Amino acid sequence: MGRSVSSVRMGVKRIAERWERTAKAMKKEESLYAIKLAGMVRKHSSEAFYTFDDPLEAAIFSVLVELLKELDGNVDTGLRAFGKGD
Repeated sequence: MGRSVSSVRMGVKRIAERWERTAKAMKKEESLYAIKLAGMVRKHSSEAFYTFDDPLEAAIFSVLVELLKELDGNVDTGLRAFGKGD
């Protein structure tokens, strides 16, 4: 018997894809940030999502972890490629 409910990992993937599609409808300078958010969602492996029941919660958790890492200076913001970095 197959699954009738998709996994959290698949739900997170769909959320990231929707955020990327939404970015295309935004102003260029804003769309860069939307693409960055979608990338943050994709950074964490599916193993990190097994404790979540809700894909949106897992996606937001992923983004928050990445934002905190950026605040601590532990990661590059990735915006230099878009001409927005220091």
